[in-house]
Amino acid sequence: AYATSTNTDIFSYDLNTLTTTNLTKGIMGYDNSPAYSRYGILAWLSMSTDGYEADKKDLIIMDRYGKKNLTENWDGTVDEFKWSEDGKQIYFIAASGGEKHLFAVNYPGKSKKEPIVKQVTKGPFDVTGIVGQNGKTLVVSRTDMNHAAELFTVDLSDGSMSQLTHVNDSIYQSIDLSKIEKRMITTTDNKQMVTWVIYPPNFDATKKYPTLLYCQGGPQGALSQFYSYRWNFQVMAAQGYIVVAPNRRGMPGHGVEWNAQISKDYGGQNMQDYLSAIDALAKEPFADETRLGAVGASYGGYSVFYLAGMHNKRFKTFISHDGIFNWRSMYGTTEEMFFVNWDIGGAYWDKENVAAQKSYSQFNPIDYVQNWDTPIMIVQGGKDYRVPIGQGLEAYQAAQLQGIKSRLVFLPNENHWVLSAQNGIVWQREFFRWLEETL
Repeated sequence: AYATSTNTDIFSYDLNTLTTTNLTKGIMGYDNSPAYSRYGILAWLSMSTDGYEADKKDLIIMDRYGKKNLTENWDGTVDEFKWSEDGKQIYFIAASGGEKHLFAVNYPGKSKKEPIVKQVTKGPFDVTGIVGQNGKTLVVSRTDMNHAAELFTVDLSDGSMSQLTHVNDSIYQSIDLSKIEKRMITTTDNKQMVTWVIYPPNFDATKKYPTLLYCQGGPQGALSQFYSYRWNFQVMAAQGYIVVAPNRRGMPGHGVEWNAQISKDYGGQNMQDYLSAIDALAKEPFADETRLGAVGASYGGYSVFYLAGMHNKRFKTFISHDGIFNWRSMYGTTEEMFFVNWDIGGAYWDKENVAAQKSYSQFNPIDYVQNWDTPIMIVQGGKDYRVPIGQGLEAYQAAQLQGIKSRLVFLPNENHWVLSAQNGIVWQREFFRWLEETL
């Protein structure tokens, strides 16, 4: 069941009667993170759909009046939450328009009025954690693409913020930081898509720069103002590359429909979203359209493999980390069956399943490998059971046998991520060495 289902439940245990009660019986998705207010009102996070790991995550409360979904009519998904000191509100973090911000929703008590969700913070940054509250002040952690996490205070009356810790100030004073720009790109279906553009430090618009399309993993992971020690946009830009990071279909922060669209459409609209973003930037006089690359991990790695077979000579180089290359062998080896059952539609042998067969026939990178014509570096973790090692090895073999310049970086002790500091350094060196050779 753990491999095929996402159904988890919240249980209460009565210390007096020694009885256990399932509080979420009949709710078939993830239920987790239970927390009491100081007045004994229970709240937790809940998804409604079994097997859909990126379903809308709602805030549920239970009191003597019953259960209530506080965010049912709010078009977003909750990351984490914390009760207010007075128990009258719940503060939570959620993706919003390519950023992650602090929100508040009131606890209605016995009132039948609809709960109201309000955004507390605004700006080009991510609120990444809620630490605690003192009166009208909340302490949170915050990042942006130029800065690692520091603690900030939030004035709850107006959302204004003040930096509390300055752990990394001396480091930032010794390096040049990037200009980060939020652009709106028109997609092929006439929607407006948030796209982050990260420029090299001391950017000169009269020069031409090689440009990287960043393909986010997940696939339903927020592409926000995050700070990563591996996929670090500031480090990439500091090597002289412009980075283009689109909030393509399948990302939270733009409504539930936008987030859900990607499931069973992996090679569809979101691939066009990628191309819309890179094509728009390639038209700029400062972007060298003859030196474009595409990079990404997990679903981003799948995106790279897929784009390699249909990019129509847009790109000069590719880097794919732990990407899905062959849906049939992926289905036969991954440990997370609920993911492939939901996102691609099911088993390859189910010939009556239209959605699944479309994924295996139209959205399978291996079926376009004969079109590969561009250098590609493939990174693969030896202990990756999510996207197992055969995916990277199959792709590398295909590139090698077709005479395409290719490199395999195999990290035998890493899983779906790079967790070792030493391997992280290896990853960075190999990443930029490949770009220097091919872009």
